[in-house]
Amino acid sequence: MTNIRFGIDIDGTVTSPTSLLPHINEAFKCNLQLEDIKEYDLTKAFPVSEKDFYEWFKKAEPIIYATSPIQPDAHAVLSAWKEKYELYFISARGDNVMDVTLDWFKQQELLYDHIELIGTHNKIETARRHGVHAFFEDKHDNAVEISEELDIPVILFNTPYNQLPVPSRVIRVNNWIEANNWIEKEFSMSIK
Repeated sequence: MTNIRFGIDIDGTVTSPTSLLPHINEAFKCNLQLEDIKEYDLTKAFPVSEKDFYEWFKKAEPIIYATSPIQPDAHAVLSAWKEKYELYFISARGDNVMDVTLDWFKQQELLYDHIELIGTHNKIETARRHGVHAFFEDKHDNAVEISEELDIPVILFNTPYNQLPVPSRVIRVNNWIEANNWIEKEFSMSIK
């Protein structure tokens, strides 16, 4: 084990970016697909007020998180990394869903060194405090801000809602295999 530490977002990064859609489609009687989501703010994709969406989301949040599918290959990659790196999961989820989150990690048999639910999308200070060497994210502005503020690489999982340009320290990947390939190339020399 080295002391290389990764900061890893959960929703849309470890879990599928489509996790919310079945719940939204059922609750709001629509038929959204991932391709319809062009902005991180989901209320831009269908006719709903921010207030109504937020009220629904707060009630639905535990079941959404409990039933979120894991991204393909995430389990295999993260399990292999656990042997070499420290895995710090840093999520915008609130502490109110910590039990659901821990249960989900247990169900998925995902190992970790630390899970922190910070209740905000501003992850810079948490990532700084934990001294992460790379970060994994799906939210465009988070990826850019973390990369620029902390001067670390941020692996951005490609989705229709994060297509704005990125600086050179933000690396776009389409899946966990691509993320693993980049990490192994960049960090393999650090492991002795």
